[in-house]
Amino acid sequence: MHFTDLGLSENILKAVAECGYDTPTPIQAQAIPIILMGRDIVGLAQTGTGKTAGFTLPMIEILQGGRARARMPRSLILSPTRELAAQIAENFDTYGKYAKLTKALLVGGTSMDEQIKKLDRGVDVLIATPGRLLDLFERGKILLSDIKILVIDEADRMLDMGFIPDIEKIVSRLSPIRQTLLFSATMPPEIKKLTQKFLSNPKEVSVAPTSSTSERVTQFLVSVHPKDKLDALDKLMRKEEVKNAFIFCNRKRDMGGVVQYLQRKGYAAKGINGDMEQSARTKTLAEFKEGKVTMLVCSDVAARGLDVDDVSHVFNYDVPFNAEDYVHRIGRTGRAGKEGRAWMLATKDEQKYVDAIEKLIKQKITVENAGRGSERAPREERPREEKPRSERQDSKQEARPPREERQPERQQQKPVPRENHQPERNVQGFGDEMPGFFGGQGKR
Repeated sequence: MHFTDLGLSENILKAVAECGYDTPTPIQAQAIPIILMGRDIVGLAQTGTGKTAGFTLPMIEILQGGRARARMPRSLILSPTRELAAQIAENFDTYGKYAKLTKALLVGGTSMDEQIKKLDRGVDVLIATPGRLLDLFERGKILLSDIKILVIDEADRMLDMGFIPDIEKIVSRLSPIRQTLLFSATMPPEIKKLTQKFLSNPKEVSVAPTSSTSERVTQFLVSVHPKDKLDALDKLMRKEEVKNAFIFCNRKRDMGGVVQYLQRKGYAAKGINGDMEQSARTKTLAEFKEGKVTMLVCSDVAARGLDVDDVSHVFNYDVPFNAEDYVHRIGRTGRAGKEGRAWMLATKDEQKYVDAIEKLIKQKITVENAGRGSERAPREERPREEKPRSERQDSKQEARPPREERQPERQQQKPVPRENHQPERNVQGFGDEMPGFFGGQGKR
């Protein structure tokens, strides 16, 4: 099948051809004809399958025959993140270059005045995050009664981020006579309920098993001690000869340390998270796409929807708490028919999250060693690290006795060499020695 078989007009096909595309992806081939028929649709597709073009192309086709009125957009696309919203806007610019449609991007972190000016002139396509849209609506700056097409993108991500109440509030203000398109990588019960409430006899399109990973992404798991993570990451990146990579952390407070470490090692690394100013985030993403930044350290705000061509690797510096997030993280590589590699660093305490991921994706992840040909066991497997705290304290005191034990009359008692020392398992307190600061007099 070719794009010419999908019922799109010549000006859209011209724009698609100029991008170098000839054959639609499975989600595009199935979704576009249904959307052009005016039917509601539920699209189940993992990230990187081309679903954004799967709804932007038919929307351009439908909308190019009308005209918007002031403050009354004709279509609405709800996105969970600023980055994904910006990417959708880029799709309209790319594929709608000959259609002369107007659009507005409503996201936080940017000037509200400029957004209001665009709305006042009238827009065909409104792309928004739920919070900013509700803010402008409650200020009376936008009317939603003329929406003919509603798109809810990354619905399961909306659920994870707590946006479902906002979506329900927004949809309740729309005309019931509309076409609704909902896309999601997974279909938890809450999203199923949402489809039943807001969609009318939807056609379901599924192009991949729910929560499956791409066969083009080779996955690896490395067991590490928490203190060895940065060193292991550096070794893996040098071993793999990484071209560019997403590096995911669970906590924003850890990202700065990872970025600084990589920069000291000579990598062109920067970080991106939800607390950054929008201008800084946009600049960092642009530098990553241009190759000026090759290692992008990020939180899960960047895990969904960021379409960067030819990313060679994904590194999970932390095992994600949510198994579904693993699927979306590694979906940043192995896109558009290319091969990709995904590595995950896991500590002993994170094993339960690894188990959940392997259960979700229905496969075991290949276990590898961080070093090149090294047989060194992970630190947490070494007996010395598994000693009870009391034994570790006792060993330290044997190596460096208390001040009272270093008195001249104590010098005949030589410390036991560390490598030959076999501490007893039932050690209590300080053993047979009572230090002077406890009122003891040496041997009891």
